[in-house]
Amino acid sequence: MHKLFFIFLTNISLLAFNCCTQTASVSTTTPAATPITDTIEKAPQVVASDINQLASEALDYCKKNKLNTEYFILIDMHIHSGKERLFVWDFKSNSILKSGLCAHGCCDKPWGADESKTQPIFSNVPDSHCSSVGKYKIGKRGYSSWGIHVNYKMHGLEKTNDKAFERIIVLHSWEAVSDSETYPQGTPEGWGCPAVSDETMRYLDELFKKTQTPPLMWVYYE
Repeated sequence: MHKLFFIFLTNISLLAFNCCTQTASVSTTTPAATPITDTIEKAPQVVASDINQLASEALDYCKKNKLNTEYFILIDMHIHSGKERLFVWDFKSNSILKSGLCAHGCCDKPWGADESKTQPIFSNVPDSHCSSVGKYKIGKRGYSSWGIHVNYKMHGLEKTNDKAFERIIVLHSWEAVSDSETYPQGTPEGWGCPAVSDETMRYLDELFKKTQTPPLMWVYYE
């Protein structure tokens, strides 16, 4: 009787040992949870040093073509349209004075959508509804049906944008353009004009009204 009871206790002990061992094995091999923040796509950030590389070329161009040498406007179309990509660059301090969102043309995609927020298409063809890359001279102030009802004529200075005035491509504000970044959503797309938020347009309007020499706007995508 004692021998059978001993064997029974021995078997119970072995079973308990095996269960503990298997449980420990499972708990040590369970992968740790991945933080949600690690899976969120990050948009590239723009810093002043990136623009500084283009500013030197822009300043030389302004000097040669009798444009404003105090500042210029850069629109970097490489940047996601839901991120700030219009920059007012001060040549004297080599710094960004102002930045904001900027719309581009929808081309053959739906007006007001953001289907080309990461891959804009460019054209200089009338009625293409596309934006045109290149350097522009900011022209006269006029009335706009959009935003704060102010626009500025844009004179294309290169073969890629020399039909801008003919196409009525102007700088204006648009209520659909946000004052703050909308990434990962893009900015609504129009018919080719570089449209900005009302707040950004108010800033630019005050800046341009104080400027004696026409400023350069560079829509960049190279």
